[in-house]
Amino acid sequence: MARRHARVGYGLPTLLAVGLHVLVLLVSIVSLPARDTEPDSSIVQATLVSTETVTDQAQRAEAARARARERQAEEQRQAEEEAAREAEAAAAEEQREAEREAQRQAEEQAREEARQAAEAEAARRAEEAEQETRRREEQRQEEEARRQREAEEQRQREEEAERQRQAEEEAERQRKAEEEAERQRQAEEEAERQRQAEEEAERQRQAEEEAERQRQAEEEAERQRQAEEEAERQRQAEEEAERQRQAEEEAERQRQAEEQRQREEAARRAAEAADQGLDRAIEGESEAVANAQQGQEAANDFIALVRRAVEQAWVIPPNVPSNATAVVTVRLGPSGELFAASISNSSGDSAFDRSAIQAVEAAAPFAELRQLPAAVQRDYRQFNLRFRPGDVSS
Repeated sequence: MARRHARVGYGLPTLLAVGLHVLVLLVSIVSLPARDTEPDSSIVQATLVSTETVTDQAQRAEAARARARERQAEEQRQAEEEAAREAEAAAAEEQREAEREAQRQAEEQAREEARQAAEAEAARRAEEAEQETRRREEQRQEEEARRQREAEEQRQREEEAERQRQAEEEAERQRKAEEEAERQRQAEEEAERQRQAEEEAERQRQAEEEAERQRQAEEEAERQRQAEEEAERQRQAEEEAERQRQAEEEAERQRQAEEQRQREEAARRAAEAADQGLDRAIEGESEAVANAQQGQEAANDFIALVRRAVEQAWVIPPNVPSNATAVVTVRLGPSGELFAASISNSSGDSAFDRSAIQAVEAAAPFAELRQLPAAVQRDYRQFNLRFRPGDVSS
């Protein structure tokens, strides 16, 4: 831990160490002939101490001293080799001995001063390193305590956040549960409304189906009634036609008998006329003409009476076009009873045609037919009536 945080500068001690080594080498070379002394190892050791950090000095002191001795031995060996090479030049160097001695003394003084300065610098740096180590240790302890406090605070914050998160999750689960319950309730209410609506729709549909069945039943009953009425009218018409046929046959027999009687009467009158003369014959002919005119007037009055009776009995249905026209063929019996009334020309409106038939049936019988002369009655037992909105014409 101390090695990671305590960083000591090596620049200046390294320069001092290199300078001292160079100085020692020079002094050794210069002073080797004068004396064979071992260089002072205190400078090297001081240098080595100065280059080391305080924090690992205790652990690496022995290794540093060993390296210093090796370097010192290497330097000494090199110096001895150099001294051997220079032994041959010793004579020439004798003259410079005094100068070198003075220089050596000066250099030794310088080395001593440098050593003392290096030792002082090393002691100062060691003190600073120790102080820095203590300061860093205090800072580390403070940092460790701060980290522990922060870790504890972080743990407490995380625990509080976790409790808060759990409380929020619980609140969220509670809210979702309430929302789900509300949705379930609304869904059930909606399902109940839907069920009631479907039941109501089913009742409505059943009611409509029942109404439709009732309407169809009524229509079927109406059709059945109309069919029965139509069958009854058809039967009555057939019966009436049969009665009319029989009546016509009877009338035809009567007419033939009447004609026979009239022919016989005419023959008798003709015989009498032949006896009475031409004047009486002319007078009888004039009376016959007058009788014919009276019969035509009576027939016209009969048709007008029939039209008035039918108009009074006619109930015109609503929403009938103004140009609607229906022609009804009427067949009567000898006594004016209605044999049949049928549409010979339809208006295209069944209600209008049916109202015309019903008007003729309501106005019958037409007993005034018997008031017509016998010769005229046969001609007016069948005639047509034209029905238009507002009037009836023949």
